[in-house]
Amino acid sequence: MTTDPTILVAGDSLVDFVPHNPGPPGNAGGYEPTFGGSGANAAMALDRLGIPPLCWTRLATDDLGAFLQEHFAASNIPSDLLVIDEDARTTVSLVTHDADRGPSFAFYRERGADTRLQQGSVSDDTLESVSWVHTTGVTMSVEPSRSATLELQSRAADRCTVSLDPNWRPEMWHSSHEFRAVIRGALPDVDVVTATPDELSVAGFEADDPAALARAVADEGPHTVVLTLGEAGALCFGTDDSPVTGQARHRGYTIDPVDATGAGDAFLAGFIASLTHGVKDPDRALALANAAGAVATTQAGAVTALTGPDALRQFHDDIPWLS
Repeated sequence: MTTDPTILVAGDSLVDFVPHNPGPPGNAGGYEPTFGGSGANAAMALDRLGIPPLCWTRLATDDLGAFLQEHFAASNIPSDLLVIDEDARTTVSLVTHDADRGPSFAFYRERGADTRLQQGSVSDDTLESVSWVHTTGVTMSVEPSRSATLELQSRAADRCTVSLDPNWRPEMWHSSHEFRAVIRGALPDVDVVTATPDELSVAGFEADDPAALARAVADEGPHTVVLTLGEAGALCFGTDDSPVTGQARHRGYTIDPVDATGAGDAFLAGFIASLTHGVKDPDRALALANAAGAVATTQAGAVTALTGPDALRQFHDDIPWLS
């Protein structure tokens, strides 16, 4: 296991209330609070994969904030960048499961701690100590976290690999035009983008097929673009500057999902873990990422099923950081 983190995840942390039953809230049969947030999920997934990162987020001191703090304390994620905010509340997400469309989310984030990231919280020395900084569009949807995230990306750009998950949540943004302007404006400082075609469409990218779409994004600056395609798997395109040069597509794994919440964050963690451990073959990187995403869907809760790197072996045996 890595003892000195080489990855920094910057992002949101919140509590997901997951229903006991699928369907509308009236059929939920009660809700279970679970650890959540796209940034926090990615950080926790990396930890469960045996690669604990630094995680820059803000946590409230209310009961739900204590719930999140307990989960962080039970992990191997250092507390250095877990900022306690005594004047904030914990952001809450009410999850609804639809058998056809998957999970949907209603967010309650007024005075949410994770919306209050402050510029300069991550020191230059910290950025010099890591090789990868991951960011999420969720914290770019509102100030002051937007400016703090953009400032971090800018300072990290010349020091290490910077990745971005745009994570389009329409209820978090004033408009799709705002999302497009902010995400497109960030791309010159970003090396790796992981997104769905729908998210990239909202960001103003149009193409006839996933491969062309990935190339269009790469033309804006990122050297690696990964598209998650649902049941069709995932596609990776890397320019000559990418560690995974060329194009690859992995069809994913056949599973009977219990809960898809956080599957994209687990996929992302698997991809980052692969590239930070020397994987140069895009097929291999996608196979590992899809394995992490698949495992995450087998239990309720974002990363509950990721109990350790060996959990990937039910789908994929070649795990470079265990060899």
